[in-house]
Amino acid sequence: MPIDQSKYTTFQHFLLNLLSLLTILPLAPYINRFMPVVQLGQWHIDLFLSILIAFLFTRLLLWVFKPLIIPAFVLVAGILVFNFFTGRYSFSNVLNDYQGMVQGNWGTRDNKQLDILSLYPRKVETYMDKTVRGIREKANYKDSTVRNFSVAHSLDYYDEYFPKYGKVVRYLSLFKYIRHHFRYVNDSQRDEYFATPMETILNGLGGDCDDHSILMASCMQSIGARTRIVLIKGHAYPELYCGSKEEFETMKQAIVHLFNNPPVKELYYHEMKGEYWINLDYSAWNPGGRYLNDKVYALIEL
Repeated sequence: MPIDQSKYTTFQHFLLNLLSLLTILPLAPYINRFMPVVQLGQWHIDLFLSILIAFLFTRLLLWVFKPLIIPAFVLVAGILVFNFFTGRYSFSNVLNDYQGMVQGNWGTRDNKQLDILSLYPRKVETYMDKTVRGIREKANYKDSTVRNFSVAHSLDYYDEYFPKYGKVVRYLSLFKYIRHHFRYVNDSQRDEYFATPMETILNGLGGDCDDHSILMASCMQSIGARTRIVLIKGHAYPELYCGSKEEFETMKQAIVHLFNNPPVKELYYHEMKGEYWINLDYSAWNPGGRYLNDKVYALIEL
């Protein structure tokens, strides 16, 4: 039975309810880290559900004995302060999670690209055979150097969100590391050179667009992803297989949530027959950046 709380003054009621609100705000995104992605149509509602759980928890404390909200608030605030000094989930993460919810539901538009690859299969099969063969021969996801590099850097970022997004955070962490450290270096003016991923790793992550594509695609595959390389006019870029519409929505939510500085306004992808692919080019800070052009010459499945 709840304790009689009728003797609290109006100010005391206000103060305890304020503490309840201040407890809900950081507690909800913390709970959300351990919830699976929940979608209602195009809406991502898992954080809303976390807010509801946190609200019901604090209301229960207020119903049983209002002053219980004080140690609850102190505990939540204390954990965030401790995490701030130890580099774990803290105030900036709380803000980031709320920004991700708003951006994912209202701020980011899908932008489906015309899949010329499927409309003209003969073009893909016959054009630039030498280039396709050269790139395919150099891609290697089984080498220990590639595997060790990929595993190490798949753990650099977003590990606190693994309970929520699972293996997706490993792909996004690896993308972020390669994107932030890769430096463009031209090939010889006379000859096109395709570097193996091992070479690119050992030379400090320098190379041109096909070297980057070989590296990114090979590294992603070494940690369980499915990838392909697309050759377009004057450029090559890697793509990551997202899966079905539902799996693509999970990937989209993770990208919008974790790559929010600056916010992701549009997310570009290819889709054909229910299979979704997303751009991993270095031309954008986040996966799903704008395609440089749609003049597709070849597709290389690894």
